[in-house]
Amino acid sequence: MIELKVNGTTFDLDVDPETPLLWVIRDYLNLTGTKFGCGIAQCGACTVHVNGYAQRSCQTKLREVGGKEITTIEGLSPDSNHPVQQAWIEHDVPQCGYCQSGQLMAAAALLSDNPDPDDEQIDAAIDNICRCGTYQRIRRAIHRAAELAREV
Repeated sequence: MIELKVNGTTFDLDVDPETPLLWVIRDYLNLTGTKFGCGIAQCGACTVHVNGYAQRSCQTKLREVGGKEITTIEGLSPDSNHPVQQAWIEHDVPQCGYCQSGQLMAAAALLSDNPDPDDEQIDAAIDNICRCGTYQRIRRAIHRAAELAREV
């Protein structure tokens, strides 16, 4: 049994400790907002927060996160009012949308660590891949989310 705390709820799971966190989140907890992309921690579609830091869940083993705080896109905000979510909507960031939950989670972690990043810092921190190429909109939305967070 492994104790896992996801989005504020504690679960006792009888799952192989070598199972990737992504599949535990999706298949055992039925939280399907976190996406499978590449499976090798390169694309970022599977990004979640582990103790507040962005982490690729496809290569994170369950045994590595027992007892830690995990936040998925579903736990970022109960009503989509997180500044990053608001900015994403305002700037109409998603095109196909597949990578966006990972992009949002990476952006939220960045802003938690650096509340006013410049373009260079955004580009360095957000290395998630967007096949649709919405990087300019992502960057603008991150700047806007920083503004919204300061207004709160």
